[in-house]
Order: sequence, then C-alpha cells, then structure tokens
Amino acid sequence: MGAAAKLRVLIVDDEPPARERLRSLLAEIADVEVVGEAVNGHEALKESHDLAPDVVLLDVRMPGMDGLEAARHLNVLEEPPAVIFTTAYDSHAVEAFDAHAVGYLLKPVRKEQLAASLARAGRLTRAQLQRLAAAGEERRSHLAARHREGLRLIPIEEVQYFLADQKYTTVRHVNGEDLIEDSLRLLESEFGAAFVRIHRNALVAVKYLERIERNADGQYFVRLRGCEAPLQVSRRMAGELKERFRI
Repeated sequence: MGAAAKLRVLIVDDEPPARERLRSLLAEIADVEVVGEAVNGHEALKESHDLAPDVVLLDVRMPGMDGLEAARHLNVLEEPPAVIFTTAYDSHAVEAFDAHAVGYLLKPVRKEQLAASLARAGRLTRAQLQRLAAAGEERRSHLAARHREGLRLIPIEEVQYFLADQKYTTVRHVNGEDLIEDSLRLLESEFGAAFVRIHRNALVAVKYLERIERNADGQYFVRLRGCEAPLQVSRRMAGELKERFRI
C-alpha cells in the first residue's frame, strides 16, 4: 500500500454501539477510510473478499464463527489484510498473538491505541503480511468457496476429496461440489493427516475411504463413501497407498 494512500478498514463486531464507536474514532484519525462493516465472522470473510480491505478490526467473541476462526480464514487469502482484534476480554491475547494480529485492543478502545495499531499496520507491506499469515496458519475447520450469491463455508469433516484443475481446486463434499482457490499443495500441508494423495492432482479423505480396487490391467482405484464413481490412483502413488494401508 502506498505511503499516500488511505488505509481501507473493515469493522467487524456484532454489537452496533461498538461498531459506531470504532467508526467515530476512525473519523478522527488521518488517512483512514472505512470501507464496510460486518456483524460476524461469515460476513467478515465475504466483505473481505469483496472489498479487499487493508485492515480488519475484528471482535473476538461473536455468534457463529468467532474472530479467531475468521482470522485464520483471512490469513490464507492471496493478499491477507492486517488484523487488529478488539475485545472486552484479555484472555484471548495469546491466541491473537498466535494468529499474528497486528494489534489487540481492549474495549472501550482508545483513540491513541487504535491509531498506533493502524500505524503499525500501515508500515507492513502485503509481502510481510503474507509471511506473517503463513507463519501463523492453523488447521481450519472450514473452507471458503465464493459464489455469486456470497460465500459458502464447507466443513472439512464433510470433504470427501479435492481435485486440482489448473487454477482452481474442486471440493467434493457430502452436499455437492464447489470450487476453491487453495492449491492442492497448501491443502495437503494443512490437512495432510486427514487426507491421502492418490494422484498428483487428487487428495482423498481417509475417513471416507471404503476400499481400494485393482482392475485386470493392474490399475488401482479407490472408492469413497457417498461417491458413486471410483477415483484412479496413479502408479507412482499406488505403492505409498498400499504401504500406508497395509494392502
């Protein structure tokens, strides 16, 4: 972000008075622009996709997806925003540190503290934010898939397999299919314990694996619970698959 550009800020809090206070404080701080508001973690992700803010002011305790979970999703965006937590509780400071937040402000938020955290965020380049996010990544409980009507969250526990195809990855889950932008390499790194690679562009969930078959030509396939069609196993991965499952 350029030195002369205004910091684009997204406010996320389920309490209207808290959002109004932040908006009022931000109006008194130079070179800051409020680009939107959200009332929970789900909305925060949607607005972050749509508005690409530089900074997200994120409440920790919210109904549904809380701020800590939302921060983990924000961390894996291609250009992650800086996250500043705002909360009435000091008990989440360690978790906020683990999420590599730029600031952790206790309510009622004071203008001086807010300005200092925003200044710190303004000094970070996108590359630095990406490195911070990568260092602070934790295993997500959901994946975010973008749709015309908004954002759909897919529980990892319901994912049957991932199939990479050029720029996008298909997620097959118990309720259908979606496209996500996460690479197969990133998904394997994050969820490798629960998934096994069967092909250079396919990961399958171990919990849905029903059986492994071999046809007359010696080609291996896997069958997954809830999936009608079998998935082909590459010859290179067949050996590792047999070793892992003692076939």
